[in-house]
Amino acid sequence: MSSPNLAVLTALDTARTQWYHVTAIVIAGMGFFTDAYDLFCISTVSKLLGRLYYYDPASGKPGKIPDPVNNFVIGVALVGTLSGQLFFGFLGDKLGRKKVYGVTLVLMVICAIGSGLSFGSSAKSVIGTLCFFRFWLGFGIGGDYPLSATIMSEYANKRTRGAFIAAVFAMQGVGIIAAGLVSMSLSALFLHMYPAPAFTDDHVLSTQPQADLMWRIVLMLGALPAILTYYWRMKMPETGRYTAIIQGNAKQAAADMGRVLDIEIQADDEKLEQFKSFNNYSLLSMEFLRRHGLHLLGTTTTWFLLDIAFYSQNLTQKDIFPAIGLTKEAVDINALQEVFDISKAMFIIAMFGTFPGYWFTVFFIERIGRFIIQLVGFFMMSVFMLIIGIKYDYLKKDNHKLFAALYGLTFFFANFGPNSITFVLPAEIFPTRVRSTCHALSAASGKAGALVGAFGIQSYTLGGNTNKIKKAMMILAFTNMLGFFFTFLVPETKGRSLEEISGENGGIDSEDHSTVTEMEENKNARPMGM
Repeated sequence: MSSPNLAVLTALDTARTQWYHVTAIVIAGMGFFTDAYDLFCISTVSKLLGRLYYYDPASGKPGKIPDPVNNFVIGVALVGTLSGQLFFGFLGDKLGRKKVYGVTLVLMVICAIGSGLSFGSSAKSVIGTLCFFRFWLGFGIGGDYPLSATIMSEYANKRTRGAFIAAVFAMQGVGIIAAGLVSMSLSALFLHMYPAPAFTDDHVLSTQPQADLMWRIVLMLGALPAILTYYWRMKMPETGRYTAIIQGNAKQAAADMGRVLDIEIQADDEKLEQFKSFNNYSLLSMEFLRRHGLHLLGTTTTWFLLDIAFYSQNLTQKDIFPAIGLTKEAVDINALQEVFDISKAMFIIAMFGTFPGYWFTVFFIERIGRFIIQLVGFFMMSVFMLIIGIKYDYLKKDNHKLFAALYGLTFFFANFGPNSITFVLPAEIFPTRVRSTCHALSAASGKAGALVGAFGIQSYTLGGNTNKIKKAMMILAFTNMLGFFFTFLVPETKGRSLEEISGENGGIDSEDHSTVTEMEENKNARPMGM
């Protein structure tokens, strides 16, 4: 008996892991590399921008970007990302994954370069230019979320699909490491070429004029990985699932995937209409609501709740870095030394907290499963943030090492947990016709949570009030526990084909080799009741 699935889909599900899969991970992951690089490197140079453009001699302190301006720089990138996720996610389903995939990369290249330019020399013009290009950079990065996840899920085999999608997302960790290294290296080079006294020794000369070039180079180098992968991204064929199921061209899908997998695949045109009949419903239909309404509620709420906490984790860095001896007081060092110290501190936190979590997910997702990893991640984040909130005074004053350990563990379990899994699941649960859009809705919910974290939670911490910071950590512990419970709305997808998970195969188990026609014949062959 033949398989209920189209031959091209069965071939993709059962294909052995090949070098092409590794190439696809790198190509798809470059968007996330650029995303992390930009987010991380702007953090390393933001204090430098304050020294260069917002120094007030009457203050007796190094220049600092005003809080409203700093919030706008952060917020405009998040709004751009949210907008890009919705826009490109919708187009990915309507026009095809490949047609819009290159546009996101071009946007990232242009805007990463533009971020280092200025239309004027005043603080207003420099920050205005930076915000303009950061919005559109975020717009391009946002498009990469649904497109990269969807493309990787539709290319991968069902045994390693979760690991492949998680590996694409793990390129964020690589981007963080690269940003730290680039910022450290350039600041060290400029510091060697242009030494300067500490701020306490000379308020003016402690800020090297040449540092204005350094931060621009750091931002503009974010375009390089995107440029290097553009050609290969354009060489990728449209996914076999989109070509067959949405465009209705099983022959072209078989030819494209046959070249990719280096095998011969049957076209299966005669099965296509039967297969498509199971999936003739839209995102706004009652049929979608019946089949996937709770799933979409689960993916959007968990990503929203995660990003409230995840984007708020940076709030305690100003306490952690001095506590473990990684940074000095701003008045005791010059501008470039501050960039170096911050870059080094963030690099160490990323290397030993953030980065391992991503790759633990890659290695264990197909063994443990998505559901358990997300549940445990949310729970452990809640526990560690609750401890930090309750014991904040003691940890800050008397036990710096434990403070640093707890802080690092929240990063670890965020990435070996919901930060990775919320990216993976929306690319697996929903049918091909709306997969990119549903991933975009889930990711945009996450960015809405990030805005809540950046502005709502941050309002508790801007003044450095201990009681308010403790309250913020309690709130974050609570949002993580909400994420724990909303995780029960999403199914486990390990080891199952995309069509089986989404119901696109008509509810027939992929291991059941009964065709739709055979099922109809069997039904008609039964004797009719009286």
